[in-house]
Amino acid sequence: MTLSPRTVEALTLAGLDPVEVEALCIRTLAEDLAGGVDVTSAATIAADLVGTAAFVPRQDGVVAGIAVAMACFDVTGPVTWGHVGNDGPVVKGTTVLEVTGPVRTLLTAERSALNLLCHLSGVATLTASWVEAVAGTSAQIRDTRKTTPGLRALEKAAVVTGGGRNHRMSLSDAALIKDNHVVAAGGVVPAFEAVRAQWPDLEVEVECDSVAQVREVVAAGADLVLLDNMSLDDLRASVAICRPASVRTEASGGLTLDRARAVAETGVDFISVGALTHSAPVLDLGLDLQGVRDAAHG
Repeated sequence: MTLSPRTVEALTLAGLDPVEVEALCIRTLAEDLAGGVDVTSAATIAADLVGTAAFVPRQDGVVAGIAVAMACFDVTGPVTWGHVGNDGPVVKGTTVLEVTGPVRTLLTAERSALNLLCHLSGVATLTASWVEAVAGTSAQIRDTRKTTPGLRALEKAAVVTGGGRNHRMSLSDAALIKDNHVVAAGGVVPAFEAVRAQWPDLEVEVECDSVAQVREVVAAGADLVLLDNMSLDDLRASVAICRPASVRTEASGGLTLDRARAVAETGVDFISVGALTHSAPVLDLGLDLQGVRDAAHG
């Protein structure tokens, strides 16, 4: 493994697999180099020039993925770490990470590290906005499986950094019966009963698009009901059916940040938002080279 002990520790604390992150960073760097070298840095920067660079947010937000950015540098070349901040809320202009090493290495790894760090920080920042919008209610913000291929674990970790909750990580974690399953099985209740019979120990969530369907699945014994594209009145009616039966509710579909609080106030337990991972704008961060020196002269 090319990752430094400090990076491995940071990834582990973030709940990420260092082996998987290392492989991702290697692929990301290979994509950027395309089998060649960083021709600009090789031509303009002496091989023995050493420098220190700092990651600095250009706007307030929530930073996520600092350990992932560290891994991008580790796989590029030998570096040392100065200040290593924590994932979480940051103020514009505050250094979140410092790295020292050959300037060629720093600039070669720069874009790979920033692509991941800015994206993950954008996910965390958007999540925090949704969490703030429903503050004071009982609703929790959850992500979905609408993640970037290959980045699910990282994006879902960023959601947690932003104050959200993770839904299932994979198709095998829990059952979620959706409209196509209902069509194929011949109805909501037959679909639920088929899953319960084959996987009795798994949580079974059932998607419903009408209050009538909610009544059916609650009577059948669903653990959680996904309330899809329902009006506020239908959400309230569904909660009134589910709560006495201790069945949790999750609102989904057609949700916007400006409607989040109204949806939360219907009494739903969760609000699932695909946009947290598939449509989050990046948080603007930059890598600032703070100083260089000839390695031979310190």
